[in-house]
Amino acid sequence: MAEAHAAVAFSFAITHEGFDINYDHEVLNLVWNSGVRSWKKRLGRARNGVRNGVYPAHIQSLWLISAIALGLHFAGYQAPFNLTNKILVHLPSNTINWQVTACFLAALVVWLSICFTMRYTLKLLLMYKGWMYESRAPGSRVSLPTMLWVAVVRVLSSWNKPGLYSFQGSLPRLPLPSVKDTMTRYLRSVRPLLDDENYTRMERLAKEFEQTIGKKLQWYLILKSWWSTNYVSDWWEEYVYLRGRSPLCVNSNFYGTDAIFMNLTDKQAARAANVISLLLNFRRLIEHQELQPIMVQGMIPLCSWQYERTFNTARVPGLETDRIIHYRDSNHIVVLHKGCYYKMLIYHKGRILRPCELQVQIEEILKGKASPVEGEEHLAALTAWNRSKWAEARNTFFSWGVNQTSLRTIESAAFVLSLDDEPFEFDLARPELLDNFGKKLLHGNGYNRWFDKCFTVCVGTNGRVGFNAEHTWSDAAIASHMWENLIVDDLVSDGYDETGNTKGIPEFQPPTPTRLTWDLKPCLPQIEEATIDVTKLINEVNLRILVHQDYGKGFMKKCRISPDAYIQMALQLAYYRDAGRFSLTYEASMTRLFREGRTETVRPCTIESSAWVKAMQNPNTTNDERVKMLQAACDRHQLGYQDAMCGRGIDRHLFCLYVVSKYLEVDSPFLNEVLSEPWRLSTSQTPHGQTPKMDLKKHPNCISAGGGFGPVADDGYGVSYIIAGENLIFFHISAKTTCQQTDVHRFAQNISQALTDIRSMFEQHMKDHPKPAKSLTNGKST
Repeated sequence: MAEAHAAVAFSFAITHEGFDINYDHEVLNLVWNSGVRSWKKRLGRARNGVRNGVYPAHIQSLWLISAIALGLHFAGYQAPFNLTNKILVHLPSNTINWQVTACFLAALVVWLSICFTMRYTLKLLLMYKGWMYESRAPGSRVSLPTMLWVAVVRVLSSWNKPGLYSFQGSLPRLPLPSVKDTMTRYLRSVRPLLDDENYTRMERLAKEFEQTIGKKLQWYLILKSWWSTNYVSDWWEEYVYLRGRSPLCVNSNFYGTDAIFMNLTDKQAARAANVISLLLNFRRLIEHQELQPIMVQGMIPLCSWQYERTFNTARVPGLETDRIIHYRDSNHIVVLHKGCYYKMLIYHKGRILRPCELQVQIEEILKGKASPVEGEEHLAALTAWNRSKWAEARNTFFSWGVNQTSLRTIESAAFVLSLDDEPFEFDLARPELLDNFGKKLLHGNGYNRWFDKCFTVCVGTNGRVGFNAEHTWSDAAIASHMWENLIVDDLVSDGYDETGNTKGIPEFQPPTPTRLTWDLKPCLPQIEEATIDVTKLINEVNLRILVHQDYGKGFMKKCRISPDAYIQMALQLAYYRDAGRFSLTYEASMTRLFREGRTETVRPCTIESSAWVKAMQNPNTTNDERVKMLQAACDRHQLGYQDAMCGRGIDRHLFCLYVVSKYLEVDSPFLNEVLSEPWRLSTSQTPHGQTPKMDLKKHPNCISAGGGFGPVADDGYGVSYIIAGENLIFFHISAKTTCQQTDVHRFAQNISQALTDIRSMFEQHMKDHPKPAKSLTNGKST
């Protein structure tokens, strides 16, 4: 009973002398502060909701219009449509107070009319996507409609400083392509992959689908596109992510690395403390909606919907489908060190702890002599297990008692911090060190990352950091933005003293981190099986991080070719040399120009790209012909990228048609074949420069090496790349070691050789033609 009484803030007893009340003043004060903080957040959300609802108008403009209405009324003039007098008729009397009330109500009506007119005008303007297809080549002229559109959009989008979600109500819905257009684009995309016989068969299947069941399925999608905010995103999240039963480790989660060319401190505790503080500042910007939305060309907003679940989020396993749980608030993180789990408070005495105070907590954990209880060290292997098996174990062993409490503590944490007991190393002369760095972030040892959490921050003993992120809650661009912001702020904030520790003196002794308690003996067989399975999984994956320093986007722009298209063509050439054939290739493109947009697939293997690759392998093809064919291939790739961003892609539409067919229990040979095609080359570009704080001219080493993911197909490659500067590109290449046809080191060499060959081709072309060849490409900013 003594423990029970100590666990509550107050207690009372009834005696013969009356009531005997005992209370803990400090605990009640914590409860009070927690309530005050909660109400402040609610009021802030309400205020931001009003601001976003009337954007792009100013809330303060209501008072101006009210003053005008009062002035007009008492000066003897009528308000527009005689609103004041019409409202006054319905009020109890004609006294001064009621006249003022009528003026205010009339002003409110006029103000709301102006607000919604501006909002829906902006929404109509943002539906226009012609600007995307305008040529950006030097000397090209922008069409008059686009120039007028730019002028109006720039005025409306800069009329008021936006909050993070201010543009959400103005973003258009993702358009639904026609079945005919999708069939046309699909058939063109698979032409280089099929021989004449198979292509003719696929043409027949596509035509049959378009003329029969496709019409019925499209009608259901039309209804969904009218009813829902985005006809793709909810199904994409559910069927691609949440219903997947494969382990999250390697198969779904992705990772991001540190700025490898700089090392701000070699103190693990100090770096961890500053990273925690910076991440909490980023969380505050999101919660207060003070983070500026990303604007394309400074005026076209991208959807910010995915930021909402960046923190306080976890994926919970289910027997058939998982769930995403997002907590409105969290005042703690969970720290994992040497197999032990700690709850670490980040909010104390009415404020977020400062880096120097966080460092004290981290050092307590690092200096502690705690050892994990039986099964605790390998516990996180359950999150890297088959999802149905993990769900069954969770329901059986983690739905009550201390296990339930501790698991909820992890899932409700802002994020998880892993203090690794080995360094994250990098040396250009020893490329295997960077490869190992990436492997530690992609999967670790299989049980030192909580793969269900929104993200796990990993800190090496030498102060270098990285993260492993769950993919359901957002796409990589959101995590990349968060990480880029952190790296820049960590550099410019100058948060370390000359000894490498955090600056400042703690104002008080911060709360001591507390161990999470477990009773894992009943589930030791499940933990052991999960550990065996994840160990096998990570041993089957190899990773190579290629640092290409010979040239970067500077030379590519000199060639007047989009850097993204340039690299995708290099990957096509490298894959053809590696595999001896062309393959269905996936490149992720964003659809965040639309509300709740996520991604669409660009298919870089095209008729034009395959023709150029063959020309590169044909010694009889002249250099000028190769250059012309590459420009044509980049043109086609750029058009495919633009179509994908504008909602005219192929794969998301086909995916949704397939989902409808399954709901209706209708079998489609065409959809069955299309959706079963393997993506043997899966690629993605890591966004760079999402925060205006990053200035590579001032801080040239302030650049992350990007991140990567596991291979999508067992006999294919996963390739993530980041164009990090004018002369630097990172490639993260993954493949299965169990496949004899793939080899990450060989493929990295092929990529390097392909980039060298393309450069030589253009240098020869520039030498033969001193005046730069006229570009056929539109170019896309990176």
